[in-house]
Order: sequence, then C-alpha cells, then structure tokens
Amino acid sequence: MFAKGSKKDTVRFSIRPENHAKKIQLVGDFSGWKPMEMKKQKDGQFVALVPLPQGTYEYKFIVDGQWRVDPDNSAWALNPYGTLNSVAQVS
Repeated sequence: MFAKGSKKDTVRFSIRPENHAKKIQLVGDFSGWKPMEMKKQKDGQFVALVPLPQGTYEYKFIVDGQWRVDPDNSAWALNPYGTLNSVAQVS
C-alpha cells in the first residue's frame, strides 16, 4: 500500500505479509530498482518512507527474496520481463 507520508513530499509504502516474513525490501523506478530496506513495525507490517515529488512510479516488494506486486494496490503496469509492477500515482 502507498499513502501520503507524514512529512512533506514523502510517500509511505507499507505491506503486511501473509506469512511471517523476515526481510522485506522496496524497489522501484524511483530507486533505480535498487532495494531499499523496510522497517518492521510492532504489528508485523513493514514500512518505508520515501521522498517523492508528484508523478507516476512503478514499484515492487521483495519478500524474503521473492519479488511481489503490492497486494493492496490494483494499479499495475506490464514490465519488460513480462511480469507486473505496481503503480503509484503521487499527487
């Protein structure tokens, strides 16, 4: 899931894994597809706060080494590898 962050011009990405994931990373065109660590919260959710200006961004989560689309976002785009990326429209 993505939402407006608590700080100006930030976006809060979060995911609550179905199983007990040990490590979740966020990747996207905003990071050059380089993994960004997400912090595990007390409730089991993983969160990353990313500074992003207005625009459209593609992203995925890496859950214990497996690339996954955002299960809480139904906006997707086909990528060059024949799989889907999640799409975030930041306004």
